[in-house]
Amino acid sequence: MSFTTFGLVCGHHHLYSSLARGMPAPPVTPTSFMSVLENVWWRLDAALDEETLYWSAALGAAEALLNGTTAIIDHHESPHCIDGSLDIIKAACDYVGVRSNLSYGVTDRWSSEKMVSTVDPQVSMTKEAERGLHENDRFLSAGGRGMVGVHASFTCTDETLSAAADLAKKHNTGVHIHVAESTDDAQAGVRLQELATDKWLLVHAVHLQQQLPGTIAHNPRSNMNNAVGYARPTRWKNKVILGTDGIGADMLEEARLAYVALRNDDIQQTPETVWSWLNNGEAFFPEVRTDNVTWSYDHVDSPWHVAFTPGIRCTDVSLNGTKVVKNGIPTQFDMAEIRTKAAESARTLHKKLSTQ
Repeated sequence: MSFTTFGLVCGHHHLYSSLARGMPAPPVTPTSFMSVLENVWWRLDAALDEETLYWSAALGAAEALLNGTTAIIDHHESPHCIDGSLDIIKAACDYVGVRSNLSYGVTDRWSSEKMVSTVDPQVSMTKEAERGLHENDRFLSAGGRGMVGVHASFTCTDETLSAAADLAKKHNTGVHIHVAESTDDAQAGVRLQELATDKWLLVHAVHLQQQLPGTIAHNPRSNMNNAVGYARPTRWKNKVILGTDGIGADMLEEARLAYVALRNDDIQQTPETVWSWLNNGEAFFPEVRTDNVTWSYDHVDSPWHVAFTPGIRCTDVSLNGTKVVKNGIPTQFDMAEIRTKAAESARTLHKKLSTQ
């Protein structure tokens, strides 16, 4: 029985999504996952600039910390603001005090300022993909903590996928990639089987049809929101971690939802399985075990209690012996300022989207 845990890890985030709340309705109502990408997320990616990058990351990181999440694995894309983008996100996370593992999502879907939805695997790598690879290489070469980001196999050429895998090997790290999130990427396993290693982070894997090496990042809330299906992560031998895919970073809430989805699929499953997914994030950030998070519930260390107890709140967080959250209020930064600046950036971003 305890009020405390170690720091939690969000295994897959899109921090820029914190400014998506309240964004203008898409030009057409999406009727499929691909149309969600085309009409919502890819339009948002294209509208990002340096200011929106910083304040979206600061807001997302601050909200994570206030929910007991002290480390984030982020996957980023901003096709018109690639160079230096990972430094901006890192600066925002550092300001808040949240540990980060960053990557830029390389893709060939942008070509000469024009977006395409279908990429021929056999054509040459685009200049935009080259820039994305360079951003990953630059950040990692400078000592940044991260992986090589790839959007997904279905938006990349074979040349780009191979180059990303080689770059990851160069830096002794993995590739952070969306894998078979929908049926549009059902061939991901075939295309990645000769490239993937145990260091890779395989995000979603809902429609994955064959075993791949790497860690699976399970995002049940996002999968439901996008109506792509249930990933059934227990069917694989891979280690599984929990992510949010950009829908905040309240990892206890994500764990509760993950358990309900798991139990709905297999009544023999227990909360211990999901608790292991929550704890597996420590493999990417071993130092979270030195963090101390205090909660409003005295059985927060019990999977069976947490699974059936909504409303558990983070009250205090200590990092490296310093209390950074006290009674639910951050001590090292001004949350009101972050919310104000983020709201200003969101208004600018949404205005830009409304004119697209």
